Amino acid sequence: MIRKILIFILFFYFLALCQTSFLAHFSAFNVIPNLVLIAVILINILESPKNYTGVFIAFAGGFFLDIFSSGFIGFYVLILVAAAFLIKIILRNYVWSPIG
Repeated sequence: MIRKILIFILFFYFLALCQTSFLAHFSAFNVIPNLVLIAVILINILESPKNYTGVFIAFAGGFFLDIFSSGFIGFYVLILVAAAFLIKIILRNYVWSPIG
């Protein structure tokens, strides 16, 4: 599990770096896609509702977005961890899944 989290940390570092440095120049209608948010949502949806690795991954993604942004420190961490918990609660209570 630790190895998986470390791989995701490197992946989210790369996503946050691409989002803030490269994709900022290619915006359509002044909208830049938030790659880290999309990846956190997909990982938490595809993961088992009983596994909380996605919450740690959301923390890492939010941390990197906070480092590369000019806003308050902790804003993206709070948003992404809350989204991960909300997805876990919805999947555990309202969606039947054969994953477990």
